[in-house]
Amino acid sequence: MQVTLFFTESPTNPFLRCVDIELVSKLCHDKGALVCIDGTFATPLNQKALSLGADIVLHSATKYIGGHNDVIAGCISGSEKLISVVRNLHHILGGLLNPNAAYLIIRGMKTLHLRVQQQNSTGLRMAKVLEAHPKVNRVYYPGLPSHPEHQLAKRQMTGFGGVVSFEVDGDLLKTAKFVDALKIPYIAPSFGGCESIVDQPAIMSYCFGVEDFEDLKADVLQALATI
Repeated sequence: MQVTLFFTESPTNPFLRCVDIELVSKLCHDKGALVCIDGTFATPLNQKALSLGADIVLHSATKYIGGHNDVIAGCISGSEKLISVVRNLHHILGGLLNPNAAYLIIRGMKTLHLRVQQQNSTGLRMAKVLEAHPKVNRVYYPGLPSHPEHQLAKRQMTGFGGVVSFEVDGDLLKTAKFVDALKIPYIAPSFGGCESIVDQPAIMSYCFGVEDFEDLKADVLQALATI
């Protein structure tokens, strides 16, 4: 079997595992394969996958880049040779971004640095709060020393994002009770916007927005106190 393309996301959803992009790129290039990284969870500010050796980088602009949960879009980056092929197919197949959506993306990019900076800070601080709480069994966040790829994340990322995944000490009903007790976040399967969002797959996934850290901390602690 001949592999022509290796595709992965880093960090991954929902456990936020990190791929050694530099190592993977070298191994794949030695075999003649391209490397495509979905860097949505990292944001284009926290991780420069192209500089680490990847050939193509994808981002869901719906998330951090748009930043306001009001637009659906995506973007792809890479060499002119590779992206020109994608661009030609894009013109043939259609699916162009409408002008208003493009405007919303441009608007979001103007505050991307400020938002990501705040979300990096809140995400790390809340991950530490959660990890120390007796009603939380495990926290998944690349910024924590307990994360299996913490050293790798520190090497290839400048920040760790606003998404924190964790397991509360209890069954599905207790987890649902915790979610229902939260007052600040919206319950929705998304992340990266100004508003905090919580989602409940097999584990808890919480994307912290740009709200005040102390408000978010107090809300999480009062919700944990209900279970």
